Formats: sequence, C-alpha cells, structure tokens
Amino acid sequence: MWRFSEKEGGRTRLVAFRHVDYACRPLPSVEGEERLFVAAPLTLNERAMRLADHLAANASSFRIEVGQTASGARLLDCGVRAPGGLQAGLALARVCLAGQAEVALVPGEVAGVPCPTVVVSSDHPLTACMACQYAGWQIAVGDFFAMGSGPMRAAYGGEELYNKIAGRERSPVAVGVLETRKLPEDAVIEYLCERLQLPAGKLTLLAAPAASLAGTLQVVARSLETALHKLFELGFDLNQVVSGFGSAPLPPVAAGELQAIGRTNDAILYGGQVILWVQAEDEQIAALGPKVPSSASPDHGSPFSAIFERYERDFYKIDPMLFSPAQIVFQNLKTGKSHGFGRVEPAILQRSFFAES
Repeated sequence: MWRFSEKEGGRTRLVAFRHVDYACRPLPSVEGEERLFVAAPLTLNERAMRLADHLAANASSFRIEVGQTASGARLLDCGVRAPGGLQAGLALARVCLAGQAEVALVPGEVAGVPCPTVVVSSDHPLTACMACQYAGWQIAVGDFFAMGSGPMRAAYGGEELYNKIAGRERSPVAVGVLETRKLPEDAVIEYLCERLQLPAGKLTLLAAPAASLAGTLQVVARSLETALHKLFELGFDLNQVVSGFGSAPLPPVAAGELQAIGRTNDAILYGGQVILWVQAEDEQIAALGPKVPSSASPDHGSPFSAIFERYERDFYKIDPMLFSPAQIVFQNLKTGKSHGFGRVEPAILQRSFFAES
C-alpha cells in the first residue's frame, strides 16, 4: 500500500508505505528541510520478523507462549514448555527460511502406514536454505546449548560459509531459531547481542526441541537444505541452482531428544526426496550426482540411532557425507535433461519410526 499527501505548491511526498517486500526508511535530513522516506528492500531478518510477529500475535491459535527476557529480547516458545503443534512447526520452518520458501504438509505413507510428508519449495534456495535455514551456529553459553539457525546467522555472518556464498547482511532486527530443550536466559541473549551488534529489544528467538511436534516438523523441513549443503561440500557452484523442491516423511514425535534426532535424521537420509532445477553441464551432473545421496556414504544402511551407538555417541565420528537426502533429481534447464540418483529406503524408515511403537 502506498499513501501520498499533497504539499503546498503541488508537490507530492510519500508519507506512508507498506509492502511485504519493502520497508519505508527515512533518508538523512538536514535541519529545516522536510523529512523524506525511501522504499528499501526488506532484509532477510525483517522478512522473518514479520512472520514471527504474526506468530506472536496469534499465540493461542498456534499453542505457543510469548515471553520476554529481563534484557528485552522476545522469546517464542514453540515446544519447550508450550505444547506447540503442526501449525507452529510450519510457522517455525517458514521463519527459519526467512519467508523465502513455502512449507506445507501433504498426505504420505511409510511402508503402507499413513505418514504426513513435509514439503518445501523455493525459488531462492541458496538464500533460504544456506544463508538462513542451515543450523550452522552452535550456541554454547555456560550449561546452555542450542543449534542456531534462521536469518540471525546472516546478520552475524561469522561462519566461514559466508565467505563463499552471498548472504551476510546488516539488519535493524534479528530473528533466530534454536533447537534446544531450554529457553535462553540473559547470558545467552548477551552473547547473541554482542555478536549481532544489536540491543536485546531487536532480537526475537523461537525455540523448540527436536522431541516436540513443532521441533520435529521444522527439522524434517530441511530436506532441500541438506541436499544443497552436500552439494556445497562436494564443490558444486550453488549459484547454478535456480529452484528447489524437497520432501520427507514426518516421523512420530519421540519421547527423548536422542531418539528424536535419530528419527528426524532418518526421515531425510532414507525418505528425503529433492528436485533441483539447475543451469549446469550434463557431464558435471553425471560425475557429481552419484556422490550426493546418503547411499554414497559407507555409513548408510542402518537407522541413525544404530549408527550413533556404533560410534559411541560421538557425532563427529560419523561420515559427514552421510547427511543428505535419500534421492535427488537434477532437472537441467540448460539442456532439458533429467538426472536421478539414490533411492528411498522404506524398510529402514519403518524400523526407525514404528519398531518401538
């Protein structure tokens, strides 16, 4: 919405502006001159803030709780103490992607058992997934630990990743998603604000553990992101990716975090399917493609919980090349050819999701 008012002498000036993709920012002014405003594109964090504002304004409908730390940071509890739910999980995933991707639930099945499928689609996959959604910020302060994701990572820009992809930004606000069983206290807020160079009142954090309905859903919504991250690790130029679509089955919510981590990983490793529309050479795709699915890793073939135990619960002993979707298809816009690799493993998903039910 644009709104104008007439000034003396027939001049027209912009006095208000509202649009989903732009913000109205004041231009520097000189004393005695009229204050003017200019429409500027929203930062990733501002996009996410608008989604978070909607979530907070409808907290009871989403079954979340909204709080504030002593220092003024806003906390949206989507599953730590609050019950959360499917809609909270979808909203959490959208915030994490800074509104640069669509997230939805559609019908699905695993080994003949009804099981919703989490689907993600984006025309800005590099920005949405790598600059925002990737859980690349390990936040450890005292006895608090969380995997941090969302566009606050782009505002911080401290990860080596941002030296290789576009995404760092200066933003007047910051929004982050925390995978954690504890709500952050002021020491955590102070740590984040120092790195973000923002006051606490400009920070919004959304939190949920993996062992919650919203937390499980937002983790499984990372099928597209895991494919892009695997390609990044393999040296593929992600700027060649035009659009992306990913899907993965939503597992039953686990009773504890370790089991939840196992099930959500299995959902992508053995049930994740990704389609990428790319502008690349067919020879490059043919050479790289077989290395992308999780089946390319020697650790592939067992539920993640069994792999984790095999390595004495040392996450960093697991082959990092395991973490990718089960199946990937490249639709090459440059040549019109399609290349598919990998396979889904319903039997492993059945063991992971339902063996102990």
